[in-house]
Amino acid sequence: MILKGFEVLQEFLSSPKNIVIIGHRNPDGDAIGSTLALHFYLKKKKHRTRVLVPNDFPEFLKWLPQSDKILRFDKQNAQSMNALMKSDLVFLLDFNALHRVGSDMGSTLAEYSNDFALIDHHLQPDDFKYMYSDTSISSTCQMVYQFIEMNNDLDLIDERIATCLYTGIMTDTGSFRFRSTTSRTHRILADLIDKGAVNHRIHNNVYDANSYGRLSLLGRALNNLYILQEFSTAFIVISQQDKDECNFEKGDTEGVVNYALSAKDVVFAAIFIEDVEQKIVKISFRSKGTFSVNEFARNYFDGGGHTNAAGGRSEVSLEETVTRFKSLLPNYKTQLLESYNEN
Repeated sequence: MILKGFEVLQEFLSSPKNIVIIGHRNPDGDAIGSTLALHFYLKKKKHRTRVLVPNDFPEFLKWLPQSDKILRFDKQNAQSMNALMKSDLVFLLDFNALHRVGSDMGSTLAEYSNDFALIDHHLQPDDFKYMYSDTSISSTCQMVYQFIEMNNDLDLIDERIATCLYTGIMTDTGSFRFRSTTSRTHRILADLIDKGAVNHRIHNNVYDANSYGRLSLLGRALNNLYILQEFSTAFIVISQQDKDECNFEKGDTEGVVNYALSAKDVVFAAIFIEDVEQKIVKISFRSKGTFSVNEFARNYFDGGGHTNAAGGRSEVSLEETVTRFKSLLPNYKTQLLESYNEN
């Protein structure tokens, strides 16, 4: 764990400040949940806050309280820039380096004249004046809960904060099934329920409100599932044509890679999603056991994340990307088999 400048930060926040809270590009449940939760908490401490994200987030998160007030840097640039210029401090949540917000927003933040405060659980964070980084924790939402706890303010957690934190923990732990879900995580979840998080309603809003298009795309994805038994590996391919024919909306591929990982004897899974507009192939990696998809993504696909969950990207064609991925597997055959044996 890295805890840097915490007492100084506490003193800085002892009087009302203008604060901007930022989540990463292509925000997920943990990014949206943690930024909103911190926003509500700091408002209770009399700070003036705005939440910024680089671009849009999935429809299944837009029921969260005040999610409609989040500023998008790509669409509300003037308002976003104004908020940043007026701010005394910027919180960076659920990402470990400024480039994780994309080139446009990243270059803006690189010129920011005041300080950053990082709260994040990803590996190999950049250095900032204030840091709370712990790669062993299940989610940034759990870290925000513990940040509030370190400030002796758990009594300030109300239904809205509890709902946002529960959502982020639930989504980032795969509904509490990943190894990062500890007994401490469950005790925090119990407290959030006691403070107003309605667990069954949250689960329904996130997982049981699928559009026909999203279900159609899932069917297409499962039809494009390939298993390489020799390497205990499975992968899914989704082309731009697949997306177009299923009326793709942002968030429709969220969690689909886990279907590949759920196949019997598979310890390494990937999904390759063609994005013609950005001229890239988006990639998500998942693993079981000791095989580090963080290192794999960093080494070959300009990405990173956690040991068992990471993302990446490729700027060559979908076919070339998949071919490259498959060509790398023989180098990791022993690791993959050992990872499986240790499960």
